[in-house]
Amino acid sequence: MGRVLVTEDDDRIGQLVGRALRADALTPGSRADGSTGADPALGSEFDLTVLDLTRPGTDGRPVLRRLLAERPGQRVLVLSAAPELGTRIAVLAAGAADFLARPFAVAELVARVRAWMRSAAPGAANRWFQIGPVRLDLLDCLATVNGIDVELALREFLLLQHLMTRAGQPCSRDELLADVWGLTFDPGSNVVDGYVRRLRGKLDRPERIETVRHVGYAYALD
Repeated sequence: MGRVLVTEDDDRIGQLVGRALRADALTPGSRADGSTGADPALGSEFDLTVLDLTRPGTDGRPVLRRLLAERPGQRVLVLSAAPELGTRIAVLAAGAADFLARPFAVAELVARVRAWMRSAAPGAANRWFQIGPVRLDLLDCLATVNGIDVELALREFLLLQHLMTRAGQPCSRDELLADVWGLTFDPGSNVVDGYVRRLRGKLDRPERIETVRHVGYAYALD
């Protein structure tokens, strides 16, 4: 049973998240004070910390830096009301394992937590994420397949990361547009399909990214 620290100052959301995690056989801890959010993570063993980056009156970035500096093996899933691409890149470059924009669906948060619980053990996991022969360097936004570097544009990398962290789960086009492009609407240009097509051409097997009819795409589990 994995232990998850959730920093959430909204009691209602905190209770919803806690119930959802317990229902998924995970043990939640909680801490409302974002300015001291690193303290419980440093004082106890958690498999993953969910850190709110943008609390009113506080800045979670120093907490993130302190937590990763003092416990480099700690997985951190960052929540932020600032979903811009630059923010996502900055927290991933700092060493966060994942990023979820607020407002978020509790079901998606739990799905991301579950995906990271399936990934490699803490330590290298803060920087590396691997399924089969495909390995992502989350710090430098680089990918290798069978040990060979694969040249990916930034959005191709973010798309592959999104699909891999939800391996085996369907990802809708709307979900991908929101997470990878920061769009809340479909611009009508088939941007997701085009990027998936290019990404498939750069992997060792195009069928690693499956088409889910009437939904979107899923990363195939080996």
